[in-house]
Amino acid sequence: MSSLVHAHAAILSIGDELVRGQTLDTNSRLLSSRLMQLGIETVEHATVGDDLGALVGAIKRLASRAPLVIATGGLGPTDDDLTRDALAAVLGDRLVEDPDALAQLSDRLRSRGREVSAAQRMQALRPERAQCLRNDFGTAPGLFARIRVEGAEADIFCLPGPPGELVPMWESLVVPQLRPEPGLTIRTRFLKLVGIPEAEAASRVPGIMARDASPQVGITASGGILTWRIRYRGPMPPAAAESEVDRVAQCIIDAMGEHVFATGEVTLAAAVLDALKARTQMFATVESCTGGLLGAQLTAVPGSSAAFAGGFVTYTNALKQSLVGVRSETLDAHGAVSAECAREMAAGGVERTGADWCVSITGIAGPDGGTAEKPVGTVHVGLAKREHSGARVSSRAFRIPGGRDDVRERSAMSALAMLWFALRGKDPSAKLLWEQETGSV
Repeated sequence: MSSLVHAHAAILSIGDELVRGQTLDTNSRLLSSRLMQLGIETVEHATVGDDLGALVGAIKRLASRAPLVIATGGLGPTDDDLTRDALAAVLGDRLVEDPDALAQLSDRLRSRGREVSAAQRMQALRPERAQCLRNDFGTAPGLFARIRVEGAEADIFCLPGPPGELVPMWESLVVPQLRPEPGLTIRTRFLKLVGIPEAEAASRVPGIMARDASPQVGITASGGILTWRIRYRGPMPPAAAESEVDRVAQCIIDAMGEHVFATGEVTLAAAVLDALKARTQMFATVESCTGGLLGAQLTAVPGSSAAFAGGFVTYTNALKQSLVGVRSETLDAHGAVSAECAREMAAGGVERTGADWCVSITGIAGPDGGTAEKPVGTVHVGLAKREHSGARVSSRAFRIPGGRDDVRERSAMSALAMLWFALRGKDPSAKLLWEQETGSV
């Protein structure tokens, strides 16, 4: 069999739950990113339900577009798992039982004290001209085949949908068989920013995103975080390409200043925790409208216990008073959604946990609860720093757009942004996103 050059690829996600919106397709994003790192351009993402005709049509169409097709899902033991049947139809093959796949399946199930049922045995079937890909993390093996459609050839890899199975199979079984375009160098860099609008960030480096530029540069915004993407793809030797990417990255860093918090895929929560660890300082949270979301983001980072002490979820006024010492007079005079309450929440968090820093979040996430004076999306974030004489406290007020989830997620991001700039010893060059006013004491 001749070797194909995998200059570009198409990704096919399979499952009714995906097309109906019941499950989010994260596999396509993951695979596109991994392919890009290898120098293989993804030209299309396609999603089809559990329909044999639609699946056969999608495989044929994608194979005519790209010399590499990666399909995920549809390899399980139920009647709606149709990837094997669809691939057999495209190849014009009958399904045969693979003895090695059956032996592995039997061993795996016996290790769990179970025997292979008729339904599970179906997972050991493959088209005659396809190969099974060993799955050491689940019961469904993957498949590999060479497809010929309308005069075009394509390699197709069919992988299980669960990421815990897909990722190790991708790394160990698929990547070694990929053949990017020879003589091609790929270098990528990501720069993460916070506290600056996308339009302002772009205006600081005019012309850098020209479509004919090399390296190519782009910028995206998501949840208040900006990501600059720098990518070189061409014939330069690796060292020269790396130097060019470094040059462009430094140009952006110089223009963005204190707004750059990380390179690569580092989250703002991870960057804040790293900064705290470097200072050997601890951090606490007091959350109201976010209901523990900020704490969850922090504890999602491995090793967060070295810098995150813990937090309080004070959803009611009674708990704001009893857990972190917000005064009843403050609540009576200003309400729970106020700068004054946010400051007392943060100060109480420092006092009650012994942490060096504490952020507090109180607001109206909606969809109801807003007033003319304090509409939905009104959020106050407090920040307290432990000092010898007590806590130094500040707050910022935000008017955050979007639905309930948007308000909660953007509130958590805004709280992290406030702490990030405080740890850097700098204020952002402009108001934070959605900031209405600053109230410091």
